[in-house]
Amino acid sequence: MKKISVKTSHPYEVLIQRGGLAHCGEYISEVTKSRKAAIITDDIVEKLHLQTALDSMKAAGFECSVFVFPNGEQSKCLENLGKIYDFLCESNITRSDIIVALGGGVVGDITGFAAASYLRGVEFVQIPTTLLAQVDSSVGGKTAIDIAGGKNLVGAFKQPALVICDSDILKTLKPETLAEGMGECIKYGMIRDEKLFELMESKDLDTVDDIMDEMVYACIDIKRIVVEHDEFDRGERMVLNFGHTLGHALEGWYNYKGIAHGEAVAAGMCMITDRLAPQLSDRLRKVCEAYRLPTGSNIPMSELLPFCSKDKKNEAKDINYIICNEIGKGEIVKVPFTEFCRLMEG
Repeated sequence: MKKISVKTSHPYEVLIQRGGLAHCGEYISEVTKSRKAAIITDDIVEKLHLQTALDSMKAAGFECSVFVFPNGEQSKCLENLGKIYDFLCESNITRSDIIVALGGGVVGDITGFAAASYLRGVEFVQIPTTLLAQVDSSVGGKTAIDIAGGKNLVGAFKQPALVICDSDILKTLKPETLAEGMGECIKYGMIRDEKLFELMESKDLDTVDDIMDEMVYACIDIKRIVVEHDEFDRGERMVLNFGHTLGHALEGWYNYKGIAHGEAVAAGMCMITDRLAPQLSDRLRKVCEAYRLPTGSNIPMSELLPFCSKDKKNEAKDINYIICNEIGKGEIVKVPFTEFCRLMEG
């Protein structure tokens, strides 16, 4: 087992262990005195992993209730959040109990927001079941839901009590879901770690399990360092959004239904690199292609830019975007939104 200690306003540990799901009850019992847990998951994870989690939780003495919702970004909404609140109420969950998010980024985001807001705060644990969730959304304390105006516009900072990453779970993912997570892994290499980038260059989607534990650890450790310096996303943490300004625009253009988040991030990284750091374009494109990720989009830039104006990183008439002029060195750049539009359309 590998451990990463995240030192924020609410310190916690990330456990990286193959087969860790079967021991989740034991690990969770170390962070709570309660023996009552509410497990929230989706209908795909339910079939694959819920019983393993339940067996471990019950063996550790937990009384468990379970809420299952349909898989997909469309479930990260106000209506589903309301159903989760009702479930927690009906399950008699108190502030001394624990909520467990068992699933990918959608499950983690909406469960974390429910935990942050129900009873003004209930402890929760992340058990991410996708690569994207393990290396990105489960660590750092950002929780949110989507509204009509955009993705992740309503949320809260809520650090988990524990994160359990089981690499064996990733073997059950569809190739396209595994590829989506690689979009975020490539981002980490681009912004902070050339050696990590080179490690990923040495493999492809069919052989990445050979480096999975090392890669997941490196990605989480990068995020740990950034989050510890800027827990509430006021400065350095923005560097984690490399590829996201145009990536979120692509997701918005598709109405969050036609492109996965990691795919959009990969396309966004390639698009902004093509325009502002073309010396890195070939290398970035090749590694994205090795993991079956898109390297751009046919959507006219003029149609994407209006979505960028709604980005959370905007400040008044300015926008913050991220660029890498060298692999391993991400930089935050602030410009007037009109200048950003000129650069992207140029």
